[in-house]
Amino acid sequence: MNTPKNTNEMTRRDALKRGIAGAAGLALMNPLSQRAQSAQLTAKAKSVIQIWMWGGPSHLDTFDPKPDAGDDYTGPLKNTIPTNVDGIRIGESLPKLAMQADKYAIIRSMTHGNNGHETASYIVQTGHEPGRLVYPCVGAVVSLFKGVKQGYEGLVPPYIVLTQPQGRFSEAGFLGPLYKPFATGGDPARTPFAVEGIIAKGITDERQRNRRDLLYNLDSLGKFMPNNPHFQKFDEAGEKAYDLMFGEARKLFDLTEEPEELRDKYGRNTFGQSCLMARRLVEHGVPYITINYKGWDTHKQHFETMRRKLPEMDAGMATLLEDLSQRGLLDSTIIWWSGEFGRGPKVQWNPPWNGGRSHYGKCFSAVVAGGGFKGGCVVGASSDKGTDVAERPVYPADLLGSMYTLLGIDPDGPLPNPRGLDLKVMPPSEKGGGRLTEIM
Repeated sequence: MNTPKNTNEMTRRDALKRGIAGAAGLALMNPLSQRAQSAQLTAKAKSVIQIWMWGGPSHLDTFDPKPDAGDDYTGPLKNTIPTNVDGIRIGESLPKLAMQADKYAIIRSMTHGNNGHETASYIVQTGHEPGRLVYPCVGAVVSLFKGVKQGYEGLVPPYIVLTQPQGRFSEAGFLGPLYKPFATGGDPARTPFAVEGIIAKGITDERQRNRRDLLYNLDSLGKFMPNNPHFQKFDEAGEKAYDLMFGEARKLFDLTEEPEELRDKYGRNTFGQSCLMARRLVEHGVPYITINYKGWDTHKQHFETMRRKLPEMDAGMATLLEDLSQRGLLDSTIIWWSGEFGRGPKVQWNPPWNGGRSHYGKCFSAVVAGGGFKGGCVVGASSDKGTDVAERPVYPADLLGSMYTLLGIDPDGPLPNPRGLDLKVMPPSEKGGGRLTEIM
């Protein structure tokens, strides 16, 4: 480690069902291991905000610049800028993040070698290689352990996606649909933020309440059998659904409650407001939030896209780090920035790419902050042109195992599952690397 100075579309009904199931119906599974229970007592992190760079960001343009590599690698983004940590420099388009570098660690030696979106997404988000079983992603695992072990009783499900699921693989895997994320839909940069199951486009609150009253008035069978446990559960589910629509959960998703100046600082765009929404969800105690940040699969005209996307990312992510820190939440919240892979270090100038970058799983970067991870650090290194890992390879299982440890989830312990299979949270290490103890 180099250590600088400071060490799918869904219907409203589906959304409601999923929200109710996630928030109130987490099923008890097999008991957790004693090792996991002990780990819970020393957990530093309570929540995770995953910034998923859908499509794969370029490490050379962001957190691992190579200014001396030449035009065929840097393109027009040749310059680097200093950060507030001596010895760490990052890409020129991230000045706000440069001033927050003391809060995060850069991993410049991520690797798995796979260049396919679906397979790479699965490897990075589960830590497992593809095989006979489809393992759950980190969000589903956290939802399982934090829901079952800690008795999560939030108004919203424990695993939230802003705003659309990826569709690359089944996030819940063999855990089943109960552990799929609740995808909000809508756009937090619009007013109102039309969250699926809470706000129905074109339907007023008055009409929604009239619908509820009509439903209850027509429920004659339930009135004749008031003590029937099945009807009681149905009524409880209905009350929870309407509480999502008209109660405190609705207020949670109302970003107009935030100061205008703060919203401006995050950025008046989908990503910036998703970062702000993620902070509100952490404050509410939601264990896992994913921001699916689209637009990074830049095979063509890469640099034109970067001129727009990098400042947007810079403002939203930097403000999130600062905001969480000022509110005393960063110490208990892991921020994880990564895509399924990186982009090809060598620019493809020839047609039809016209200055694009290809998929690249051989060497890429990730960023972690908070929740017990040390800031102001760099882990590993890439080669002089960013094509290969030069020092300290870090595999997805290394990173995920480190995150689980900080969350109080034993990465080597059993993974409870409805099939009763003898499975571990993380696979045994068969490659080099190892967990990120140097920044934990």
